[in-house]
Amino acid sequence: MKQLVKILPLVAAMIIMGGCGQKGKPVVLNEQKTILYAEFMHEVNSFNPVFTYERDFRADHLFFGNDVIASAIEEGKQLAGFLQAVDDMGGGMVKTVPLVQAKSMSGGPVDSLFYKRIKETILEGVRSNSGAAGLYLSLHGAMGVQGMFDPEGEIIKEIREAAGPGFVIAVSFDLHANNTVRRAENADIIVGYHTNPHRDHFQTAYRATELLLRTVAGEIDPVMVVKKMKLLKGGGMNIDLLPPFRKIFSTMRKMEKEQGVLSVSFFPVHIWIDDPELGYSTIAITDGNAELAVEKAALIADMAWEARTVPQPEGLTPQEAIEMARKKRVARALGTVVFCDISDAVGTGTPGESTWILDALMKGGKDLRTYISVRDEEAALEAWDYGIGDTVSLLLGGKIDTVYNKSVSYSGEIIFREETSLGKTVIVRNDGLHVIVSELPLAGWYTSDYKKLGLNLMKADIVVVKNLFPFRYRFLLYNRKTINIVTPGLSNINPSELHYQYLPRPIYPLDEIESW
Repeated sequence: MKQLVKILPLVAAMIIMGGCGQKGKPVVLNEQKTILYAEFMHEVNSFNPVFTYERDFRADHLFFGNDVIASAIEEGKQLAGFLQAVDDMGGGMVKTVPLVQAKSMSGGPVDSLFYKRIKETILEGVRSNSGAAGLYLSLHGAMGVQGMFDPEGEIIKEIREAAGPGFVIAVSFDLHANNTVRRAENADIIVGYHTNPHRDHFQTAYRATELLLRTVAGEIDPVMVVKKMKLLKGGGMNIDLLPPFRKIFSTMRKMEKEQGVLSVSFFPVHIWIDDPELGYSTIAITDGNAELAVEKAALIADMAWEARTVPQPEGLTPQEAIEMARKKRVARALGTVVFCDISDAVGTGTPGESTWILDALMKGGKDLRTYISVRDEEAALEAWDYGIGDTVSLLLGGKIDTVYNKSVSYSGEIIFREETSLGKTVIVRNDGLHVIVSELPLAGWYTSDYKKLGLNLMKADIVVVKNLFPFRYRFLLYNRKTINIVTPGLSNINPSELHYQYLPRPIYPLDEIESW
């Protein structure tokens, strides 16, 4: 009960922060304006050797033209926020033209041919709507593409070249975007999430669209300043409701209420990008006042720099985590213990095939009812040839990441066998161990990811998730204890243990420097 009391204020705050907020004031337009919109979202882990292909986008969202509309409304995130803002503020004078919605799970670099196809779809939409007033573009900001740097910056730059200087480009980014010079030079408006774990996708797009419409109507003259920082890590878990980031985000919200300040964003970057412009950044947008924008962007950068030495919580080894979970009898009786696989966090773009936790469970935790996933296309196809109730022996993992990972032998009874969004998916049970073997990786963003597989979370002793933040509020109904587990892996949270080739130097914490 004490634990429940402690988390209730956090839950309430998250709900409030995730609310839709106030409607934007309608703009005044003397003639109908056309606004294009598109989404192309991917978050790379440059150290993941597996490319992200079209099938990975199809497993998430891949729609073209008018088919985008229904998908956007159903999903209720960025594109829905755009459409709602136009509906609230356009006064019936804004025509919207959907171009594409392409989203995938985080992963290795996007296949260059697929990237060019989606980029060309967006550019062709701009060219064929030459009278359009602007474009709303939903990007992640940490995309990677085979053989190139800053693919999102290239998209924005080529849109600018195709549309010309009078065309308004408004972009929304994930909070972990890696902003670059050419993004700053070619976009008029860049707005980032104000939450981590992210829960304001809709609201961020709404804010970006509000600024886009007000610019098109001539009500504001957005001046944007981007401050790039020589900073990779700092601020503990980087959660917006907890110190030290709570103060940074509350300060930004206060700034946005000041006269002349249109938007303030902070981007504690995704560190698993090997890029010559990698680093934290801040962005301030004001109404025609460059000096004010510089002041606000610099102030947030100063606050982030001051928080750089706040350490992240240390993780446990798999063996230590199992022993802790075993001792949490009450927690397991009232719900489940969640293991966060920090070092194979699919949400950061890792392959999702780590076997370190599985190996420890096989040796010392088979009696605990556990749900754990392993992405292994070869093993999934092999198990697919068997039926429900059959016993199968598989060699799992260690086939993609051969530097940090290892293969383990695992045998058990097949209790689930279906084609899912993860491709061919089977669950192989051995005593209490329930291993989800699939062609594509399972991040465990939602409790429904497990329910769809017939797994009851209340009956589980342990659930292993492969994302760093979203589960921390989406699993509140079931989670009674979170344990962060650190093993060798491609999403190591220590930058000094990542094999960068192009990282700009000097940069903190790899170098001792005096200022951002």
